[in-house]
Formats: sequence, C-alpha cells, structure tokens
Amino acid sequence: MIVLAAFIGHWYLSLFCQTFFLHRYSAHKMFSMSKFWERFFYALTYISQGSSYLSPRAYAVLHRMHHAFSDTEKDPHSPHHTKNIFTMMWKTKDIYNAVLHRKQPIERQFDRNYPEWSFIEKVGDSWVSRAGWAVLYSVFYIFAFIYLDMHWAFFFLLPVHFVMGPVHGAIINWSGHKYGYSNFDNQDKSKNSLILDVVMMGELFQNNHHKRPNSANFGAKWFEFDPTFPLIGILHKLHVVRLRPSAEAKRAQHEVGHDRRVEEIRDEVEA
Repeated sequence: MIVLAAFIGHWYLSLFCQTFFLHRYSAHKMFSMSKFWERFFYALTYISQGSSYLSPRAYAVLHRMHHAFSDTEKDPHSPHHTKNIFTMMWKTKDIYNAVLHRKQPIERQFDRNYPEWSFIEKVGDSWVSRAGWAVLYSVFYIFAFIYLDMHWAFFFLLPVHFVMGPVHGAIINWSGHKYGYSNFDNQDKSKNSLILDVVMMGELFQNNHHKRPNSANFGAKWFEFDPTFPLIGILHKLHVVRLRPSAEAKRAQHEVGHDRRVEEIRDEVEA
C-alpha cells in the first residue's frame, strides 16, 4: 500500500509540475509569478521529475513549435507522422536534445520569454543526477520488498518512475491527438479524450487547449473538468501567481473604460 501511495504521489506531483510550470507557465505564460516562486517551482519540477527531468526552456520551445505546426510533419510530437507511440517518443527525444543543447536553429518566436536557471539545468540534465534518482527509486522498492512485504509485481511500476516526464508527454500527445471528441475545428487532429480529466489533470483536453492556447482553464463545456485550473485559482488568491486576464475580461474592461470616458465627455459638454 505504501508503494502504491508513493507511485500515485510521484505521478501527480510530477504531472502537476509539468502542466502547471512547464506547460501553462513556461510555454504559455498564462499567469505570472515572482522570481522567488519561479525558482521554487523550478526546483520542485526537478525534484518531482527526478531522473526524467525536462528543461523548462526546451519544453517551452518544443511546445510552441507543436502549436505552430500541429499535426504537420514539422510537429515535434504528432502521432500522425510516426508509426507508434515509441517512435513518436524517440523522435521527440531527438528534437528535445537538439533544442536543449542548441544544436538546432530555432525561430525567434519560439525561443524567448521562458524561465531559466542554469544551475538546475546543468544538474537536472547530468547523468549523475539521472542515475542518482534512479538508484533512489530502486532502493525504495527494494527496501519495501524486503521490509514491508511488498509484492514482487510492484517492481513493474519502477520503470515508470525512471521516465515519468516522457510518459506523461507520450500519453498526452498520443491520446490527445488520436482519441476522443472535438468541440472546435482547429485545422488539426486535436481531441478531448476525457470529460473528467482527473488522470492527466486537464491535459487531455487538447482540442479545447488548441482552440484557446492562452486560457488557463482547459475545460470548455460545463461538464469538462480541468482539476489544475482550481489549483491555479487557489494560488492566485494566495498571491503566489497572478492570472492573466481572459480575452472576455479584457474586452469588458475596455468597454467599461470606454463607457466611463463617454460619460466624462458628456459631463464636460453639459458643463
């Protein structure tokens, strides 16, 4: 039971950091945060992903390319231009490494405005760090097997810990562009795979997200629940992050300001 709880905890903490920090903040800047909190979530992302740590910079660049070239041959991780999920993951890995190590030219529109912390980047991408985390996971499972009477079948969960970040990405990009329904015609093959996306914390509302890429809420219909959005709302109320105004809110603010100015002009004329 402890091992299963540890696996679920690792799954959701790593997934939260991917959707909250790497995706919604690093790639899209759906909200802002202070330098302190940026460093906090940067470090938390490293800790939660461990051996499968993903660079916020490289993630942001690849994800922006994904939106620009969604489901075309230039898409870094489309399931429609690879034979299976494993070849898609391998293709993504090659492009990721080329971007990470600056061996591939990148258009300026993709390569800007993302968080950077060179220390964590160097540590997280080192084989010493990746191997160290893998050893730590393995030691925990061996300890549980010897001292906590863990069933041997739980060892099949161990490889998932090693590649947790890429596993999440593979599920999102494969399922989110192959299976499900569409609310919008985005000129691509993005899908909403679930209506209550608790498993992937809202990431499987890909069709909604591709329609409204800057919206912090990935749900669009009343029945679509994105569990990450209320968590962002809590962090907003706690002043940890500041949500960007939605297009509707901006429009309303503009209209209020316009109406107020009209009233001021009318008062000046009447005076």
